[in-house]
Amino acid sequence: MEIKDSGSVILTGYHSYTPSSSPIREQSFVPDMPSSQSPMIRKTPSRKINRMLSNESLHTPQFNRSISESSMDNSSMEDFWCEVDNIKESSEEGQDDSLLMEVKPADGELEAEWLQNAGLSNLISGTQEHDGQALLSTLTRTQAAAVQKRYTTYTQTMRKKNKHTVRDVREIFGINDSTPSFESKALSPIPSNGVQHTIKKPIWKPVINNSCSIEKPSPSVAEELSFEVSFSEAVVVDGKDKDCEKNQRIKKDDSALPKFIVWKSRFGLTEVGDLSPEDMKKIRYLSLIELTAFYDALGIELKRNRIVRVKGRENGLFGVPLMTLLESDQKKSPGTKVPLIFQKLLQRLEETGLETEGILRVPGSAARVKNLREELEAKFHDNSFEWNKVRNNDAAGLLKMFIRELPLSLFTMEYLAAFITLVEKISKIKLQLQALHLLIMLLPDANRDTAKALLNFLKKVVSNEEKNKMSLWNVSMILAPNLFICKRKSANKEEMKAAASTAHIVRLLIRYQDILWTVPSFLISQVRKMNEAAMINNKRQLIFDKSVKKLLRRKTMERERPERREHGDVPEGVIRVYAPLHSKVSMAIQLNSRTKAKDILARFHCENSHGTSDNTRVHNQSLYEIGGNIGEHCLDPDTYILDVYHVNPHAEWMLKPKSS
Repeated sequence: MEIKDSGSVILTGYHSYTPSSSPIREQSFVPDMPSSQSPMIRKTPSRKINRMLSNESLHTPQFNRSISESSMDNSSMEDFWCEVDNIKESSEEGQDDSLLMEVKPADGELEAEWLQNAGLSNLISGTQEHDGQALLSTLTRTQAAAVQKRYTTYTQTMRKKNKHTVRDVREIFGINDSTPSFESKALSPIPSNGVQHTIKKPIWKPVINNSCSIEKPSPSVAEELSFEVSFSEAVVVDGKDKDCEKNQRIKKDDSALPKFIVWKSRFGLTEVGDLSPEDMKKIRYLSLIELTAFYDALGIELKRNRIVRVKGRENGLFGVPLMTLLESDQKKSPGTKVPLIFQKLLQRLEETGLETEGILRVPGSAARVKNLREELEAKFHDNSFEWNKVRNNDAAGLLKMFIRELPLSLFTMEYLAAFITLVEKISKIKLQLQALHLLIMLLPDANRDTAKALLNFLKKVVSNEEKNKMSLWNVSMILAPNLFICKRKSANKEEMKAAASTAHIVRLLIRYQDILWTVPSFLISQVRKMNEAAMINNKRQLIFDKSVKKLLRRKTMERERPERREHGDVPEGVIRVYAPLHSKVSMAIQLNSRTKAKDILARFHCENSHGTSDNTRVHNQSLYEIGGNIGEHCLDPDTYILDVYHVNPHAEWMLKPKSS
């Protein structure tokens, strides 16, 4: 079948073809290092400039490929390779090198690390840790299979190495020690209300809107996404993506991307910052297990890098770990979640640079950017730096320099390979988005918050495309080499594919950032069950404590009876909401099936309209669900409170400002 030039980046079929005259500059490539040189550790010189290609291959690469591929590479990826050249030029002055060591783990170590990162270290230590047991009790079938697979590999390896008794997998997952057959049994995902039930194949409802579908783009149909069912369970029900391993082309036309509408249940939507740090830690555990189960269901290996960084900078602004910057900034501005220097660069560009033609693409003066960097290092903390003298393109250069010189990638070195695999192995945008969603949930808080600030700015750049001439694809190509790093010393076909893949990933991050920073409701349900299981375990421990047992006998009558009378005073379906910042600090509210969080907020505002409270602080408040089976949960204004009350009857309710 004839392939027509559709303005796409083709990722298939590199044919033997050498043009007689190529506009691409010739570049001799350094051969790959033989693996025999270091069986255990490969040291990969990774300059801070090497965010996509290594120093030896930072020019536009030349390959043997078909005419159509060559022409599309030149037109579609031109901005990408120009940015790579700009990065090399701005870094030739000899900036501080940063050496990474890629360590080849011993047998069983990857599985052991995976279990630890998933919050299941008790399976390795053999201890009866309540948190690990609570986590295991909440897993779906696909998630349990993923854990079982890693634990089985780990135990078999340990038996061979140490020849000592390790807990049998059947002690954890039951008598059957083989992976369950998902196709033959009903699945039991966890919906947002925390009640398990058998499901049928998920139905994706077409919604009339100005959007487009996935397979056949249409300007009038959007796909509705639901977070009620775990992604891995849905893959098993839907069946494996038959086109999963097929080669594909990435279209540079931004209109080819589908639009999605997130279905909002009666529990509303929850953003990353709406949960307590303790619950987000559990979300991270569950996300790793779910991501692994998701890749397993698709038949794809979840690649994970194990890279140890040799020493980095401990002070300054550029090339400093995010956590180091935040610890310093929080001393001046408590509660800071994004480094102040990064915030200031974004603020400067948003104020004066959004309409600048070629912003991000047109490089600033390398000499000026270098001088500005040195001046910032010296004057930023004492607020003596003159921002009004910084040109927009130079500010953009400083922003990109900050990103690429982070000691570890903003999207973490550990799962960079998983980001690339996401595009190269998964063909459907919906599945790519689900995998990317879980990868975002895995990020450390500092990385995720900083990435969100960056993506929000990039979204504003794209919204001004008519004036700045920067489309979504243009912005994605410029940021990709600054965000992603590659280990190889030579540009080859895989790196050319990675170039298009990383640009596509950045495009997905920008376009769907609001979806990606929403916590899937099925994960929240599992967190609730974890907390409930932990509470039950704690109660059991207290019961078996003899001293506490005696104390309970003496105090039972005097403590339980008043408590029962107090609860009897509060009818079913009535909650007491506390509002410390209002003149009326508490209010009992009768719930019905239509009561939303925003209705409670409106009632407090009405009751306190003549009070002396600070109106700004009062009107910026949100309703929080605190305690019970959740740590702290800022509720969506459209949440139906009676539904939450039934799921978490022991929660307390409070109005307070939402942390920015």
